[in-house]
Amino acid sequence: MSTVITPAALREWTKGQRIAFRTAFIFFISISIPNSTEWYDTVIHIDWTRLHYRDLYDIARFGSGINIFGDRLFGTNLLGYANWVITLFISIAGGLIWTFIVRRKKTERREYNTLYYWLRVVVRSRAGIGIIGFGFTKLLPVQMPYPGYGLLNTDFGDMTAQKIFWLSVGIVPWYQVFAGVVEVLGGTLLFFRKTTALGAILLFGALGDIVYVNFAYDGGVHVYSSYFVLLAGFLLVDMAPKIYNLLIRERYTVSAVYYPSFPKWLRLTRIGLKTATIVLFLGVLFYLQLINFLYDPYKQPAVAGLRTLRGTYAVTEFRLNNKVIPYSPADTLAWQEVEFEKWSSLSFTVNKPFPLDLSNGGGDPQRDVNRTFEITGVAGGRRVYHYYADTVDHVLYLEDKYKATPDRRNRAGGIGGDGPAPESQLASLGKKGRNKTPTASFEPRVEKSPAKESWNNWIPKEAKAHIGNEVDQIDQRAASTRRDREYAAAKKEKRNRMILKYDTTDGSRVILTGIDENKDSVYIVLDRIQRIFALTESSLQAGRY
Repeated sequence: MSTVITPAALREWTKGQRIAFRTAFIFFISISIPNSTEWYDTVIHIDWTRLHYRDLYDIARFGSGINIFGDRLFGTNLLGYANWVITLFISIAGGLIWTFIVRRKKTERREYNTLYYWLRVVVRSRAGIGIIGFGFTKLLPVQMPYPGYGLLNTDFGDMTAQKIFWLSVGIVPWYQVFAGVVEVLGGTLLFFRKTTALGAILLFGALGDIVYVNFAYDGGVHVYSSYFVLLAGFLLVDMAPKIYNLLIRERYTVSAVYYPSFPKWLRLTRIGLKTATIVLFLGVLFYLQLINFLYDPYKQPAVAGLRTLRGTYAVTEFRLNNKVIPYSPADTLAWQEVEFEKWSSLSFTVNKPFPLDLSNGGGDPQRDVNRTFEITGVAGGRRVYHYYADTVDHVLYLEDKYKATPDRRNRAGGIGGDGPAPESQLASLGKKGRNKTPTASFEPRVEKSPAKESWNNWIPKEAKAHIGNEVDQIDQRAASTRRDREYAAAKKEKRNRMILKYDTTDGSRVILTGIDENKDSVYIVLDRIQRIFALTESSLQAGRY
């Protein structure tokens, strides 16, 4: 039950309440609006006729707060919260200056109920849109994908804690859907004044758990999840005594609320904006996320792999420069197991240390080679290559998926560990070495021109004609202007590369011959193995391959 407070019944706020509100007003407005020009530039250049889900997702997900010191305070980022601390200090100073000015001019108000109402509108709109934008990546499970062959064949001890958590959720996609329902429902309830308390309670509980998960599993995205806990806590702060009185003391409670009176034009504007927001972020975004789930899941390559080759293979013969390398678990040259995924990835293991990718695995830009969920947080000498398949001449053109990425895990990047990647790269050692000593990146030995030029232009024109344009190799329902732009803007990257010819009849035995990343000749015989897992494969998996 609730009762509306009329202007005549408004009580005067204490001096302390007025100062606290001025500080809170500056703080929450500062953290509820975008703080970078890139966000505004992105919004301006959205092609509304050919939308991609990230167009709307990026509207809902942005950095905020006052970061004039570059997200660092006293030489540290305070676990990623430095921006909040800086914003708080500036808000306190601003609140005191505000108080000094209104008292000096003798214009101090006795209460700020109307301004407080509008501040709550801003906060609940920001929290609602933000959590809905991210909740759909769980409701249509693409944030934590179901593991492919390579991950299923990776030893448990070769995964980071974050990766183990992600896969624990990924193997039960219906639980991931449930988490998405909670987030989307909580955000939806925040759009309406009468259900704000319920939405804030859902948000506070669900995101509070995710904050702890990120700390416990070293997910690295505790800041953004804490952000929603903070916004939900602000919305609940004046309701907490009434909730306590009702649920703990079990006493009759009336929720007293204040709604300012609106002129007709403002009432119509309010209804129009709310309707447009609901349609855009609950209707259009859901459709776009569904298309992404079906045809272009952002953490898995969108292009289907060669159907004949899909599966797990034992390496029964490995030659390097025509020299047979006998199988040995301690050998650092020969491939020890190979997987061809449902999508365009080839993975294998080598008993050698390689840098550890700690990114979130999402592709941005959207090229399949940049979607690295298969290798993020995985050690044990596992390598993953994206391939372009020339099915006419039976040649695979492969690029290493590993690429060093900047440290962005503590920025406002996502929830439940879905942040971008850190710069500090740990070495991932093979099964014989567990001390995780840092090591240099494994780079190809590239000769000087003209050999260097031919290596940079590594795919011949004839093969490119057979392969086709990568940007068009998905269902056209997933085509978008954003995808076209990002492919066109993609720069040539320095990556390890291989060119391998494949020979097979039915995929039971595959022979690979060609040049590896060091420009050495290789001859590899693969025999398919049927590996039975205790895990029951889910039918709810992203992508159509």
